[in-house]
Amino acid sequence: MFVDSHCHILKNYYENINLVLKNAENNSVNRFINSAYNYKSSLEVINLCNSYKNMFGAIGLHPENCLEDFDYNIFNNLSNKIVAVGEIGLDYHYGKENKDKQIEIFRKQLKIAESLNLPVVIHSRDANFDTINILKKYNVKGVIHSFSGSLETAMIYIKMGFILGINGVVTFKNCNLKNILVNIPLEFIVLETDSPYLTPVPYRGQKNEPARIKDIALFLCDIYNLSINDLAKITNENIKRVFDI
Repeated sequence: MFVDSHCHILKNYYENINLVLKNAENNSVNRFINSAYNYKSSLEVINLCNSYKNMFGAIGLHPENCLEDFDYNIFNNLSNKIVAVGEIGLDYHYGKENKDKQIEIFRKQLKIAESLNLPVVIHSRDANFDTINILKKYNVKGVIHSFSGSLETAMIYIKMGFILGINGVVTFKNCNLKNILVNIPLEFIVLETDSPYLTPVPYRGQKNEPARIKDIALFLCDIYNLSINDLAKITNENIKRVFDI
């Protein structure tokens, strides 16, 4: 059985969450780390985690939502179902107009994670230099979500104590990530879907679901020349090193 270490199983994406989770279970995915991106979704993640025993959560403010209001009191008295601060980080893909605000909020949430001794789920797009330099100033560990950078960048994150989240992007025809992963031990990788986004081949164009973890896993089995059972065992152990699930 697999864990989807990063998904967005929220009501504005899925009409029937029970069906999504049942479909995942039928495809050998039986645990989920549901990731929020703003205050409203953080509240929903908390409620969903309380409703599903096999769902855990990450709450926080995504850099694309950095101008939204966020009540940081939400981090007070968290249940043990909330296992990370995330999805947080920096995103300069569409420009740097909000760069200072993004950095301010990123630092604030890293400090919260440090104080709570929680791992972080890091979003970094076109911002690796700033992300790395900021992370070095905090005593935090976690996952670099949706990693698709260079081997050099991967090794910097790994040496800092982070592991890499790999999702459907690796299956894309023009993606070079598969050539980078052959140089990265599987012990530093976890599987994720980022549902409802980044649907793997051959389902591109459809809404993604946690059930697609198995398709990503099968793709990685070819890269690492492992059976799917061995790949599941190793990546699940990697998840347990980071998250208390």
